[in-house]
Amino acid sequence: MAETAATTRPSWLQSLAVYLDRRLIITLFLGFSSGLPLLLTAGTLAAWLSEAGVAKTVIGLMSIASAAYTFKFLWSPVVDRVAIPGLSNLLGQRRAWMLVSQALTMVALIGLGLSDPAANFKMVVAWAVLVAFASATQDIVIDAYRIELLSREEFGAGAAMNSLGYRLAILASGGGALILADAFGWFAAYGAMAALMFVGVITVLCSPEPARPPQAEASNYAAWIKQSVVAPFADFLSRPGWVVILLFIAFYKYGDALLGVMANPFYLEMGFSKTEIGLVSKTYGVAMTILGGFVGGALVARFGIMRTLLYGGIIMGATNLLYTMLAHIGHSVPALIAVISIENLANGIGGVAFIAYLSSLCNLAYTATQYALMSSFMAFARTLFASGGGWLADRMDWGTYFLLTTIAAVPGIVLLLWMMRRFPQKTP
Repeated sequence: MAETAATTRPSWLQSLAVYLDRRLIITLFLGFSSGLPLLLTAGTLAAWLSEAGVAKTVIGLMSIASAAYTFKFLWSPVVDRVAIPGLSNLLGQRRAWMLVSQALTMVALIGLGLSDPAANFKMVVAWAVLVAFASATQDIVIDAYRIELLSREEFGAGAAMNSLGYRLAILASGGGALILADAFGWFAAYGAMAALMFVGVITVLCSPEPARPPQAEASNYAAWIKQSVVAPFADFLSRPGWVVILLFIAFYKYGDALLGVMANPFYLEMGFSKTEIGLVSKTYGVAMTILGGFVGGALVARFGIMRTLLYGGIIMGATNLLYTMLAHIGHSVPALIAVISIENLANGIGGVAFIAYLSSLCNLAYTATQYALMSSFMAFARTLFASGGGWLADRMDWGTYFLLTTIAAVPGIVLLLWMMRRFPQKTP
């Protein structure tokens, strides 16, 4: 579909007014429900295990419990196509799966909170795996719900609102849970987080079921596999330029991946204290990313997904050069604030546009499966590309390294320009 003509673009006021839409508010609260369990099987759980005297090696291995987020595409066809008896007829396919995954997450969080790492570590592992599985399942259905609920022009705003809710949940399950644990104990902390999952439950009960294309009934198991597993792949592979699309998904944030993996070592080597890094990069920087997300959502509504992707890719790559400047300046908190402001604002714009693009690629007949596949592929590519960052940083000075991260952003931009010119009517 071609981008909207300039003469029919909405005004800036209209582009920003989209955030007041009820469906965007729903997306905000569901983003909160989606983000809440993440740290409870990662950083927050690691703090609890450390306090209980669990060895650091074992704590590190606990990250395997979160593998469900990486491999969620494996059971996404079930979420997409299998109805929950009784509940799906009452609420609809998406709302039923959201409620079941939220209920399972709450039960698993309470079970995890009741566990004793010192007395029965295996139970901690079991409950943590269940939390991650239930949470990843919730992510599958919430992503599909968001795509089916919103129009193409609202995908950017939806991504921004989802991101805001997600980050607010991270604050609650990170710092908030630790504060509660310090005052009332770990069961109280995990119990409170389970109670906060009612934000998602209430949102689901007050929200509509999105319209979906009719789903054909499979006559047997082989037919179900063909319709639910094979068909989503075949649909994607039938698109013109699908190889280039996959390459673009892999390379669009290549420069950002290389920058992110070495950012903290760079800050420390430049003499920034952990407090300065925490306040500027991890706190103020998050606020700037959220602001960038809202700007990105408005840009998508006004200029379309592809043009916003192009703008975001260019500014994300260009802002990496600011780190080269910071490497020459050295320790300077004002300079760090300036760099973080611009770089995180750019990442917010590019990140929201990218999520909107992935959303636009989904066929509504296979929304959950295709989005889970593409988001998992994106995460895998980002992790793979970032893994070489330390090796590169060891072999060059910081200025050269960050110049290289800027160059690494070029392939994604080139692929995007090729798609925009080669498939102007077919590229979302």
